Amino acid sequence: MSTMPTLSSLSSSSSSLLTLRRSLTSTFPNYPSSHPLFPKFPKPLTLKTLIPNFKFSSAVTNAAAATKTPKSLKTRLKNNETLYGIFLLSFSPTIAEIAGLSGYDFAVVDMEHGPGGISDALNCLRALAVSGTPAILRVPESSEPWAKKALDLGPDGIMFPMIDSPKSARKAVSYCRFPPNGIRGSAHTVVRASGYGIDEGYLSNYADELLIMCQVESVDGVKKIEEIAEVEGVDCIQMGPLDLSASLGYLWDPGNKKVREMMNVAEKGVLKKKPNNGGAYLSGFAMPHDSPENLKSRGYHMVSGAVDVAMFRNVAVEDVKKFKKCLVEGADDQKDDKDGDEKYWSE
Repeated sequence: MSTMPTLSSLSSSSSSLLTLRRSLTSTFPNYPSSHPLFPKFPKPLTLKTLIPNFKFSSAVTNAAAATKTPKSLKTRLKNNETLYGIFLLSFSPTIAEIAGLSGYDFAVVDMEHGPGGISDALNCLRALAVSGTPAILRVPESSEPWAKKALDLGPDGIMFPMIDSPKSARKAVSYCRFPPNGIRGSAHTVVRASGYGIDEGYLSNYADELLIMCQVESVDGVKKIEEIAEVEGVDCIQMGPLDLSASLGYLWDPGNKKVREMMNVAEKGVLKKKPNNGGAYLSGFAMPHDSPENLKSRGYHMVSGAVDVAMFRNVAVEDVKKFKKCLVEGADDQKDDKDGDEKYWSE
């Protein structure tokens, strides 16, 4: 059975042909340099040089486009839409796929508090791509290496935790941009973000489509939240109510009045300047004491109302309780039947 030549064998063959052609032309000056048996290879071997008329099939281009949504998160936010999402901590591709098919506007794959890493996140991104659901990656820390690995996967957004100053926000933005506008390392010819090099327009539009989110979750961060929101490149401020409550000394009481007051200060600070006028969008988590509807009414542009692990926990606990209750009620019914039988026979 014949086999297709590999790229390495073609490259080796082209090198040998080139050497032979040069030998012939130097020995025989009248030998035509453009002889069909010894074609020229003026450019490196690529699909285009090997097959001049080659065009990617619609299936290939559609597959590359499948990782992008018709309207990016930034476009929808600019259109004044309020977006509703879910946090994924289980790193289950199946759960991620279900979340996407359920209709969430976005999903945050959480590498800060979830057990998964880059390879686990990749499988979730692929699962979300089935439904075209935008994926945001929350990195474990605000650092260049983590940002680089996360961005190479091609998420629609990236979330940096523990941003407490304009300086740390500017650093986060720099991790997302290639030189000279930032310090992001480049492998754009082979990574998933560029369709493994198939998306020739990636370098022209990557910054326009990527949603950069900075999470403010400390007292120091709230004090400087207006400045953080004004940092060029910061698209969205994500509030962190649990860490903020811990910062205030109320870890076990995130609904405390003082925590609510600090949250209110932070929200007003972000909403003070509109996103189209140098400000940022406001994003947050719903809490038992602060529903998604409440966040929307206070001006939040992005609301995360659920966590996959918590949803399953709640349903699982309730399911067990329901059955255990059934067992207890069943035992009581059996006891009543027994008492009835004894009464019957005693008569």
